[in-house]
Amino acid sequence: MKIYNTLTKKKEEFVPIEPGKVRMYVCGPTVYNLIHIGNARPMIVFDTVRRYMEHKGYRVNYVSNFTDVDDKIIKKAAEEGVDASVISERYIAECKKDMASLNVRPATTHPLATQEIDGMEEMIRTLIEKGHAYVAKDGTVYFRVNSFAEYGKLSHKNLDELEGGKRSLLVSGMDQKEDPLDFVLWKPKKEGEPFWESPWCDGRPGWHIECSVMSKRYLGEEIDIHAGGEDLIFPHHENEIAQSEAANGKPFAHYWMHNAFLNIDNRKMSKSAGNFFTVRDILEKYDPMVLRFFMLSAHYRSPLNFSAELMEAAKNGLERIRTAVSNLQFLLANAKEGPVEEAEQGLLCQAGEYVKKFDEAMDDDFNTADALSAVFELVKFINTNTGDGHTRAFLQALLEELTSLTDICGLTVETKEQLLDAEVEELIAQRQAARKAKDFARADEIRSRLLEMGIVLEDTREGVKWKRA
Repeated sequence: MKIYNTLTKKKEEFVPIEPGKVRMYVCGPTVYNLIHIGNARPMIVFDTVRRYMEHKGYRVNYVSNFTDVDDKIIKKAAEEGVDASVISERYIAECKKDMASLNVRPATTHPLATQEIDGMEEMIRTLIEKGHAYVAKDGTVYFRVNSFAEYGKLSHKNLDELEGGKRSLLVSGMDQKEDPLDFVLWKPKKEGEPFWESPWCDGRPGWHIECSVMSKRYLGEEIDIHAGGEDLIFPHHENEIAQSEAANGKPFAHYWMHNAFLNIDNRKMSKSAGNFFTVRDILEKYDPMVLRFFMLSAHYRSPLNFSAELMEAAKNGLERIRTAVSNLQFLLANAKEGPVEEAEQGLLCQAGEYVKKFDEAMDDDFNTADALSAVFELVKFINTNTGDGHTRAFLQALLEELTSLTDICGLTVETKEQLLDAEVEELIAQRQAARKAKDFARADEIRSRLLEMGIVLEDTREGVKWKRA
């Protein structure tokens, strides 16, 4: 399995720190509103990475935080006249609902920044003692960037250029900083803000220190994979590396994974442009699995353009898979018993080639676009090579192969049989009798009546199939 590592800018063979186990940290959202579809991309992408890792036999300790103290949360709380915790708790709950609808599995741990303050104070004290941080007159604690020689190694930015750019800006609090690049570890409270007591001042942590501490507590000082959107590479992830490695004296993360941006109709998503969509907005029109399918239809490192046309294409693609599953379920209900026959064994070997192609795509830096192409090849194979006369064991094996691949992608594709009430069952029986008696007018009348009731009939060579409209 190879992963493109942002740190080295190349694909590398994945070798875990501890055989058979994966320690993975994914930066979660700041909870001040409903999550938007840009938030959903890393959630879906890295949930799929986790699922594939587990499919390969790894035990994955998957940690994804909620930032529940932040300027935006405080601003929202002030607007509503409530405590900041009311806002964060509300939107954590709403975020979890959206994640569940998208079939994003809960993390092993979802730490909250406000519950990890003691660990943040401890790491800040360590950084001060080691000379990597200092306290300004007002109690603000800054990280001393020049004390960490490798600063810029993730973003591949030149330190001299960064300093020149920073010095050209008038930055608030500049007179307190030893260097314009130094960033905040702890800051004093402002009127009406939540705060915690510390040795330096009553205040709250800076954003970057939160993830360093939560990762360390739940995964250890050295982790396998750190992931998030590419907008986090600098400064957030760069600063995490500086803090963690300066404090712990060890490499922080061995592999850094970043998903590319999501655009809307080829434009950056923003409220001012009028093209800002929450997950809830999209789910008013589409099945959640359509949105998940859409997110996986491109490689995670490629920019993804959201449009009505592409969502319709995703809807149609998902429907093709679901139809194949439904057909297999229907055939299974009438299949003959007995072991897989010799001819069927050969077909199963052919089907296994598509499973192999799926794994090869996922082993190549989690190429979900090519993996889904392999799923469609398997669907076509199934549609071509199934029908009357096959054994239940053969059809069940094909169904399990297909649903195993879609489950790795987190796509719910199986349809549970729905019980028809007595009236509908009777109407379907009457229609069959009318067709047998060549009373096609009556048969059409019954079909129309069933359609009004939301029941769609499909006459196939295997018999009558139905589904709810």
